[in-house]
Amino acid sequence: MKPHLQIRAVDKTFNRAGKASVEALRGIDLSIAEGEFVSIVGASGSGKSTLLRIIDGLLAPTAGSVLVDGQLVRRPGADRAMVFQQDSLLPWKTVTENVGYGLTLAHKPKEEVARIAQRFVDLTGLRGFEGHYPHQLSGGMRQRVNVARALAVDPRILLLDEPFAALDAQTREIMQTELLSIWQSTRKTVLLITHQIDEAVFLSDRVVVFSARPGQVREEVTVDLPRPRTLALKREPAFVALVDHIWKLIEAEVRAGVEQGA
Repeated sequence: MKPHLQIRAVDKTFNRAGKASVEALRGIDLSIAEGEFVSIVGASGSGKSTLLRIIDGLLAPTAGSVLVDGQLVRRPGADRAMVFQQDSLLPWKTVTENVGYGLTLAHKPKEEVARIAQRFVDLTGLRGFEGHYPHQLSGGMRQRVNVARALAVDPRILLLDEPFAALDAQTREIMQTELLSIWQSTRKTVLLITHQIDEAVFLSDRVVVFSARPGQVREEVTVDLPRPRTLALKREPAFVALVDHIWKLIEAEVRAGVEQGA
């Protein structure tokens, strides 16, 4: 099967005036199939978010290339949509207006914007809140709006940069099941960055483990667990074994990072 998304020998070094350069990524090679859900985990500072921004076209690699369906990525495009840690909703717009904002920027007819926005409001469980403003929503609901806005522009690839990091533990688990439901409905190609190993295993077909900076692919772990998945899966021995395996790959680097930070 021809890969949908290809990352070929990607390096990224940040040059800083008057300071030592920082090598963030080295030799990243990944292939992701259409409709696949892949997560990347690793210690803080391992270049995970940097790679996501390169894929989105927000950053240029120092070396290597990113291709979508064989076409070189040079800039952001309609085939990719990014969801960040913190919601970037427009506070003066309602839920429906925020969800349809990308379509409005693309000069779609108002009737089409309203129809598509309502579809993704419904899909993300926001029906009844269409006229609410961001300050009237919980953190979990704001992130639902963020995801709905990304999906509304119909990207082929959804890039998620720790979208649930700011949520409490209970809300985060509910949002994981919601994201799975959305993915099963849309079958978008998804690349998720997360620090939560159990989140990566629960959601993904495959988990890519990065080394500490410069980020390199240490191992690709196939998640051979049945779908559809419920939160009860997290108590199964096979699930716990996968989480434990991935943790052991990065434990020493995570602990070293914590000690350095202290």
